[in-house]
Amino acid sequence: MEGKQAGSSLDSLTASFSKRVSELQELVIARNMYPASSIPDLTAIDTALSSMELQVQSIKDRLREETEAIPKAKKLIEASLKQQGKLQKMSVYAPSHFPDKTTMLNSDINRCLLQENVKKHEQSSALRSLESEEEAVALPKEKKGRGSPPLWYITVEELNSLSSYMRGRLTLEKVNAAINDMASYAEANAHLISAPKQKLAENLWEKALKLRDIVTTGAVKGKHFFLETDMKGPMLKLDNTGKAILTVLRHLGRVSETRIGQNRVIILMKPN
Repeated sequence: MEGKQAGSSLDSLTASFSKRVSELQELVIARNMYPASSIPDLTAIDTALSSMELQVQSIKDRLREETEAIPKAKKLIEASLKQQGKLQKMSVYAPSHFPDKTTMLNSDINRCLLQENVKKHEQSSALRSLESEEEAVALPKEKKGRGSPPLWYITVEELNSLSSYMRGRLTLEKVNAAINDMASYAEANAHLISAPKQKLAENLWEKALKLRDIVTTGAVKGKHFFLETDMKGPMLKLDNTGKAILTVLRHLGRVSETRIGQNRVIILMKPN
């Protein structure tokens, strides 16, 4: 369509120049009646005609370049639209919220701390004080090499597969943001389990002892977990929405629950 419009405009311009040339030719014939005085005028006319011919050729070249570029521009637009569609599909699976993980420590550092604590315990087994007995609480060997907690996000298809009653007002972004929170809780607990007493605040030591008892039980051993009391946001909280999210994740195989003593323990599970 653009090529036809360009051709029509070029035809109109060519016709206009042709008409102008005819008029100049008539003037030349008239001027020939007085050759002595018409030479400068004819020279000027010839110069003007040459200039116009150059302009017409330049316009033709420009129109040809623009016409040849149209198919390439169409292909570029089509490729951009396809890429935009792919990015929109990918963005559906990415959570809009990511927690602050400044409190998380590298798992390699945790393993070094664990080995150092066990070595001190073996060397001081003959003469140890009450404080060293507390520091020498058996650490779970399963923590070694466990790595960071997994982030098994749910998909749109999984969320849509739930009944409307179970899904309620939950969105994909809310549920996946809660999965981020659970990984943060589990990693913070792993740090408490492996860290020696000297590196923990007094108000955390009691919780660390409780977690070290829990992690040795069969249901939790070697797995990432957190306690119901850890659910303090930013997304997953101990409220109706938080309970609904746990119900959905338990149904989709992302978590399982157990009770150890007075503690309700939520275990991160790999989806089937």
